[in-house]
Amino acid sequence: MRLIVFIAVVLLCSGHTLSAEPKRPNILFVLVDDQSPFDLKCYNPQSPLDTPNIDRLAREGMVFDGAYHMGSFSGAVCTPSRHMIMSGRTLWHLPIAPKAKEKGLCPSNLEQQTIPAVFNRAGYATMRTCKLGNSYEAANKLFTVRHDATKRGGTPETGSVWHGDRVMDYLENRESTKDSKPFLIYFGFSHPHDERDGTPELLEKYGAVNHTDPSKPPALNGKQPKLPPNYLSSHPFHHGHPKLRDEVAVSGVWERRDEATIRNELGREFACSENIDIQIGRVLSKLEAMGELENTYVFYTADHGIAIGRHGLQGKQNLYQHTWRVPFLVRGPGIKAGSRVEGNIYLLDVLSTLCDITNIPAPETNQGTSFKPVLQGEKATVRDVLYGVYNGGTKPGMRSVKRGDWKLIKYDVMDGKVRETQLFNIKENPDEFLTQHQDATVTTLTGATPQPHQINLAADPRYAAKLAEMEALLLDEMRRLNDPWRLWNQPSDELAK
Repeated sequence: MRLIVFIAVVLLCSGHTLSAEPKRPNILFVLVDDQSPFDLKCYNPQSPLDTPNIDRLAREGMVFDGAYHMGSFSGAVCTPSRHMIMSGRTLWHLPIAPKAKEKGLCPSNLEQQTIPAVFNRAGYATMRTCKLGNSYEAANKLFTVRHDATKRGGTPETGSVWHGDRVMDYLENRESTKDSKPFLIYFGFSHPHDERDGTPELLEKYGAVNHTDPSKPPALNGKQPKLPPNYLSSHPFHHGHPKLRDEVAVSGVWERRDEATIRNELGREFACSENIDIQIGRVLSKLEAMGELENTYVFYTADHGIAIGRHGLQGKQNLYQHTWRVPFLVRGPGIKAGSRVEGNIYLLDVLSTLCDITNIPAPETNQGTSFKPVLQGEKATVRDVLYGVYNGGTKPGMRSVKRGDWKLIKYDVMDGKVRETQLFNIKENPDEFLTQHQDATVTTLTGATPQPHQINLAADPRYAAKLAEMEALLLDEMRRLNDPWRLWNQPSDELAK
């Protein structure tokens, strides 16, 4: 006994301690369903949406200006997006991707290499609450504690409070049982996806109603959010997915794009989003009271963006920045408060990053890139080129590529009847204004007056070289990522089957 005390005294005097290994960090991963980054004040200071807890994450953590979902081969864009989050696989290498398994592009039993499986094996306590359906069920059921249900109503039992209660119950149970395992909580919501049935008090705040009668559209209300600056009453050409539910059948909107309808729907969206923020605040306060918050990485993001009137569109089946981009915030140990980066990350990078920040080896099946160096302030981006897809409608669909300030979108839809090219300088034209946005009728409604150069530049001969460069870059990415389709002006090669 005297020898042990002597050794301890010597170690203390020499500057060493007998402390245990550092406690492994916790993960709180918050995922909302359908949210444009431009809804939030940290991306759009003019937004009337009140989200003090999300604002806190931005203030105390890092905001990513370049976070994207890679895209979709389904009208249910959330389905491949959530598969990519869980597995770290690129779009055409998912188990549900067209002919991916037949072509050997996806390994069998991939669910055993997904977030819950990896963190279960590493000794983490894993918990999940989220919507049901349109997701990766084989992975979802591997969470040790799971409470999934689709909750899109306007009451505590039918809305976002239900998901918040599940996390609060889980944390209180950890307290009562003195569970000391590090945790990974997948805190998913069913909102603000339609139907956007907000609570009465929040609907009132944003001047909105839960509209259900298509023959009686909602009235204008001064409390409603203003139209977005890139609002149009219709898209200039067909989006390529006839009878697309999100464009023709969403309750409260249907096929209407008038000012009152869109502003009401934005009010409903904001009412649902603020309710989500309230639930996040409850959980942050609980973690703080437990003494766990400072050792917890908090991620906030969405499975994809959403249009709601922007460019005359309603859904998430497009590749404009309001929909291809996602909000992405991270607060946690070692992350500089109030920092802001481009990032150039995909949602599919989440798995590798979670592994990296917790010192867990990423599975060999992972195709994502860890952005831990970005979180630590060592890098501003993890990649130079970003590639996007939507071909859940007519084939081959839409493709996009972005490098630096330049972005290309191509449409090859409606059996070749619609073939369009858009070229934007995102720095000069962040709202991706088109010539239609300069119409006096539109500018009167939006209050936004685009500059003459803020248009689609694809037909401008001054940018012919840049257009050719971006076209070549897109083809390179399509080949690299095993895109099984080719557009009308691309060469047909061995992958175009």
